Amino acid sequence: MIAAQRIEIQRVEQSRVGEFDFSNIPFGKHYTDHMFMADFRDGAWKNLRIVPYGKITISPASPTLHYAHSIFEGLKAYRSESGEALVFRPLANLNRLNRSAERMCLATVPEDLYMESMRELIALDREWIPRQPGASLYIRPFLFSADEYIGIRPSIDFTYMVILSPVGMYYSDPVRVKIETHYTRAAAGGTGYAKTGGNYAASIYPALLAQKEGYHQLLWTDGRAHEYIEESGTMNVMFVIDDTLVTPELTDSILPGITRDSVLTLARHWGWKVEERKVSVKEVVEALASGKMQEAFGVGTAATIAHIEAIGYEGKDYTLPPIAERTFANKLYEELEGIKRGTRPDPFNWMVRM
Repeated sequence: MIAAQRIEIQRVEQSRVGEFDFSNIPFGKHYTDHMFMADFRDGAWKNLRIVPYGKITISPASPTLHYAHSIFEGLKAYRSESGEALVFRPLANLNRLNRSAERMCLATVPEDLYMESMRELIALDREWIPRQPGASLYIRPFLFSADEYIGIRPSIDFTYMVILSPVGMYYSDPVRVKIETHYTRAAAGGTGYAKTGGNYAASIYPALLAQKEGYHQLLWTDGRAHEYIEESGTMNVMFVIDDTLVTPELTDSILPGITRDSVLTLARHWGWKVEERKVSVKEVVEALASGKMQEAFGVGTAATIAHIEAIGYEGKDYTLPPIAERTFANKLYEELEGIKRGTRPDPFNWMVRM
């Protein structure tokens, strides 16, 4: 078993946590004292280690640099009222990580390696978990090719790492999004369902154009005809139309979000009417124009529940009802936050104590 291998730990001489300003936590700009690393060589995982956070060495010929031969995940740890570290649905992220690994021809990560590396790393850097409302410890596992070969082929050697980052809210205010009808995030038969770096690299330029027009993100549409809504740049998307929670059904061009699944599970548990199906651009625009669109929001690990205040389409912005009137999204946010922080019951056993 991987976990039987000893994880070598090299501690920092002095933690930086005392110098960190927990009252002002931007997303993704600060990292904890340590990081985990493991090497896949000769068909096996070995050299498990926790070392001080810092620069790493990679070959200039690595396929990671040339062909985006890499995948990643994102999940969060929360501090309970008793001081425990609570991690939200880590095995769901592992399952998605390994689905991505299979699609990208990377080595899969065994459950015991994944869980023990996270457990040891969080135990070492536990004081970095914020206590502030809305803040958490973001966990970023990632896997990339360590080959030294620039030919096109499946890689043989890999490096697996985990880094930790104290974070605040990804979106502190409601977001404005634009329905994208020219550029494509992912096409049928591609890698859209995998959490791989190339998907995100391809989305940066269209998102930048939208930001110059005053939008925070895009609502991506299908690559074939731009007829159906798929997802947003950093999250899955949901609509409340005539008291029904509606979200695009999963395809191989949509990332299967952990928060998406959690929201749908809660909604069905509460007896809400839920529809996972194709959602056309036409339906969305007509619902906005007629007032039948009661709410629209994004769901994701970073964003959690992100209210959408306006949707742009063909030069026109459609404004949604005020945040205070959004009973669906507000209830979902409060319930999820309560479960994650251990202040509300966890009926689905989502939280793992570390």
